[in-house]
Amino acid sequence: MRFNIQNIRQDFPILNTGIVYLDNAASSLTPEPVVQKMVEYYHEYRSNVERGLYKTSQRASEEVEKARAKIASFINSRSDSEIIFTKNSTESVNIVASGLTWRKGEKIITTLLEHHSNFIVWLRVKQKHCVNVDIVHPDGYGLVNLSDVEKAVNDHTKLVAVTHVSNVLGVILPIKEIVEIAHDHGALVLVDGAQSVPHLNVDVQRLGCDFLVFSGHKMCGPTGLGVLYIKQELLDRIEPLCIGGGVISDVGADYYRLEKSPAKFEAGTPPIAEAIGLGAAVDYLKNVGMKNIENHERNLTERIFETLINIPNVRIYGPEPKDKVGITSFNVGESNPHDVALAFDVSGDIMVRSGHHCAMPLVKDILKENRGTVRASTYLYNTEEEVEKFTSTLSKLASQFA
Repeated sequence: MRFNIQNIRQDFPILNTGIVYLDNAASSLTPEPVVQKMVEYYHEYRSNVERGLYKTSQRASEEVEKARAKIASFINSRSDSEIIFTKNSTESVNIVASGLTWRKGEKIITTLLEHHSNFIVWLRVKQKHCVNVDIVHPDGYGLVNLSDVEKAVNDHTKLVAVTHVSNVLGVILPIKEIVEIAHDHGALVLVDGAQSVPHLNVDVQRLGCDFLVFSGHKMCGPTGLGVLYIKQELLDRIEPLCIGGGVISDVGADYYRLEKSPAKFEAGTPPIAEAIGLGAAVDYLKNVGMKNIENHERNLTERIFETLINIPNVRIYGPEPKDKVGITSFNVGESNPHDVALAFDVSGDIMVRSGHHCAMPLVKDILKENRGTVRASTYLYNTEEEVEKFTSTLSKLASQFA
């Protein structure tokens, strides 16, 4: 399919206000087809799911399961039962952390690249269950050496929890190779795909991971909905985080039996409109083409990188564009990143993020920036003209903050 940026931008009315939205790593914008699909639910068949025999309830149930099937296909899952709806990536990680059985002396491997949601969760497991947590350190560009992973993983390792793409540096980790190392020692692998699933063609069968987590709001979908992929063979090994209505097959005065996945993990009324909306978002991304999105973002990222390295008083963090997705973190001299981000907003209606990006260990220990960084992140609707406005504005700000 031909990538038509102008047609894409017409689906995002907020862009008509003149803003340049470069905070996509935090949350993406939502296109009209997704919004309309959710409105359709509220206008035409607003009912609870899996509860009623009447037409609107049956249709709502069918639409939610259609969305689940679309998501399963999107990441090449083998079965819809492997796709569990959650609130967000954070809850998905916590379900795995609380659902596994931990024994004293077992080991968890993670990295210093992680978002807090895939970091502090494992520190809590360490405190509660007396397991060990080993942390692999990337180099100054955020690149992970596979030999360091090999040294860390041993036969006591129960889980390797690793991000696919850093939300600070955009660096892409060699997940397939990490999975192979872990599986050689009988360890499971959880992949944080919050920054990869929206931007890359993610295939869980090719990667071989046991768990994958991601969030709808970062991939043109609604807020309030995340996804947890659990490999079929492991579904019975994970204890649900919550139980209650909708998860049981039978209950007596002194017993209960849970349904099979995904029902057993989805207690209570699910986010119905949001699930339907995420299904529409998957349709939207597939229609545009994930390879087209990746190529478009790579072009924008290269333009940003090539310009920023030549702006005096600007320091860029992370690897070259060939090793990352469309995330660029930087600082302007000794300025406070929040002051720089505010100046972008005030002077050019350019939205960027500032701070530690929920990755304090990475920003403080690897980047050596206690103050944080400024972060610009692109997506399918950003244009070369917006990149030029961003870089030219940064050039002016670099002079002002000198």
